[in-house]
Amino acid sequence: METMTFRHATQKPLAGTRAQAITGVVASGNLEVLLERVLPGDACTIEIATPIEGFGDVWEAVAADFVARAQPGGLRISINDGGARPDTVSLRLLQGARLMEADA
Repeated sequence: METMTFRHATQKPLAGTRAQAITGVVASGNLEVLLERVLPGDACTIEIATPIEGFGDVWEAVAADFVARAQPGGLRISINDGGARPDTVSLRLLQGARLMEADA
């Protein structure tokens, strides 16, 4: 099991008031993404646990792209990977951000 953490500065906090959200199902060979609004508004942390080792560069690129696109300030994001492809990871991250933007 490989674990990694990426910390990013953001331009602004993610809109919305929802405290947490979850997308995906790890048991499906996909991944599970938990988003929690617990950090300062100019920070985002993405923690990843994956059984597939050696793809840190890919995870880093996907995380950086997501942060640049969504500006998820204030979020701690935990990913439990089950072997998802990078496009699926991006999709689940963006779905989670959209859920967090909704009012609680």
